[in-house]
Amino acid sequence: MRHCLTVTAVLCGVILPRVAVAQVDSARADAFFAEARAVCQADDGALWGVSLCGPMVFADAATGTIATNQPPPDAPRPRILGYANAAWRWGDERWSTFVWAMVPDDPQRRRRMFAHELFHRVQPELDLFDPGAPPADHLDTMAGRVWIQLEWRALAAALRATGAARERAIADALAFRTARRAGDSTITAVERASELNEGLAQYTGTRLATASPAAAIADALEQLDEVTGQSTFVRTFAYPSGTAYGLLLDASAPGWNRRFTKGDDLGAILAAAAGVSAATDLEAAVSRHGGAALRASEAARERTRLARVDSLTARFVTGPVLVVPRGSGASFRTDGVTPLPGVGTVVPHYRVSGPWGSLEAEQVLLSGDGARLTLPGPVGVSGRVLSGAGWTVTLAEGWVARPGPREGDLTVVRDEG
Repeated sequence: MRHCLTVTAVLCGVILPRVAVAQVDSARADAFFAEARAVCQADDGALWGVSLCGPMVFADAATGTIATNQPPPDAPRPRILGYANAAWRWGDERWSTFVWAMVPDDPQRRRRMFAHELFHRVQPELDLFDPGAPPADHLDTMAGRVWIQLEWRALAAALRATGAARERAIADALAFRTARRAGDSTITAVERASELNEGLAQYTGTRLATASPAAAIADALEQLDEVTGQSTFVRTFAYPSGTAYGLLLDASAPGWNRRFTKGDDLGAILAAAAGVSAATDLEAAVSRHGGAALRASEAARERTRLARVDSLTARFVTGPVLVVPRGSGASFRTDGVTPLPGVGTVVPHYRVSGPWGSLEAEQVLLSGDGARLTLPGPVGVSGRVLSGAGWTVTLAEGWVARPGPREGDLTVVRDEG
């Protein structure tokens, strides 16, 4: 699976088998709108207390074609259309936006995606959204990856089991969750925000796309299996985690979601609801879920990751660079996201625009404070177009590239004359 995100929108962008090469097919779009309407009408507000039905738009960026389930507003199209699945304001309403090529062929996955994005549309209204959720960079380290995968294995075991076996698996999952956070309040806050934003949305999609609790569990188990094949978990871990915790809570505390608040933690709520504490013999729990083999495979990946970090650091940090102010409505893919500790995060397939112009890049470094975008030099200049290996920046009128603090660096700034 691949993922596509924006910086400023509530969204999920799982890229799955295509329904079209490019142009939006209006007849097929109408069928999808009817399918989404059937999903949210069947729920009729039961899950969250509000109807998820609302404005939807399919878009293709290459052709500029769109299809909407209601008349579009007399307002400029959001720049994000066709680049990411998201919840975005267009005119006076929030719309669920979908990339046409990302709509799955599989009906259940398609319904899950529709319900996921429709929930994102109402999420701020429910006060269940954290707009400042940062990426979980610790999940690109060996320790973070080992503990999250052990937690997923334990959650899968809990979903498959009942009674005492389920309780023991939940206790193991809680132990791995505690070990990963290890008293670090920053990690806890980062994970809680991601599970709030994307975990609840994916749980919602899974619940509403399936016909029974057993079918929802089967879907959740498939998601837990698929996520381990992704190159990084930094921005995707919350999807399967939120789904698994949500379904286990459905069994232990029906209606839990209607009592859930922005500051709650899924693990803590499940522990209380199931009457289970984290397993005290951590290594025994690790052994029950194949921890030795997992640690060996992750040690090999860690060596590769460190080499990649060194290469990217040389390209984006120590070498000549172009620095651009951060824009809005950015879209990018989350497969291949690589944190550079203490610096920021390198993300692939990045598009963004701002007062300074627009940018398209195969890779870009997002600064840790969110204020800057860095592109590797050397920089070619042709009028208002700046370019380098795998990227292009088109400057708006009134903006220029000035020499930066180091020889060879350039910084995009407003031209003050």
